Amino acid sequence: MTPLRPSARREGHLSIGAEFDGVIGAARTGAPWAFARLYADLAPVVAGYARLQGSLEPEDVTSEVFLGVFAGLGSFTGSEQQFRSWVFTIAYRRVTDERRRRSRRPATADVEVEAVDQVGGDAEEDALEALGRRRVHELCAALSDEQREVVLLRVLGDLSVEEVAGIVGKSAGAVKALQRRGLSALRRRLDREGVST
Repeated sequence: MTPLRPSARREGHLSIGAEFDGVIGAARTGAPWAFARLYADLAPVVAGYARLQGSLEPEDVTSEVFLGVFAGLGSFTGSEQQFRSWVFTIAYRRVTDERRRRSRRPATADVEVEAVDQVGGDAEEDALEALGRRRVHELCAALSDEQREVVLLRVLGDLSVEEVAGIVGKSAGAVKALQRRGLSALRRRLDREGVST
């Protein structure tokens, strides 16, 4: 695994780019196409973040996040990277809220149900995709909650150390240490399994 280099990562992940000011301005005026563009840009990674954080309803969490985002657009000012950070701040809070709600409810049997999105398809490709998803979940589950939060916000959220520190309420040094320990734990596990990194 190579270390995360924010400057190298940023270039590929800011997909709206120079159009961002126009898109955010149109969204503030209620333009449906602008809402769709913002949602399409970040909803998949927000859902992935929620799923890997153990959300039982990642699609519901994603919907709640974007309801909050769209309701608060009038108060948002900033760049595309600041928008991304703001969206993941809301996502972090929604995942935390879901965890709190779950902890107050009685435990039920864990049953993993996957909805069938489409009929047919390539069985081999579907099986490999399911195995890959399961493997990512296993690797993330091996991390402490704090390490997983930091690594996912850094990698999936594409956020800087300072942005993650602001979201999780820790110092930048603590975030760096959690990231380093989390990535080291993943590297050791993969080395034990004979997977080259």
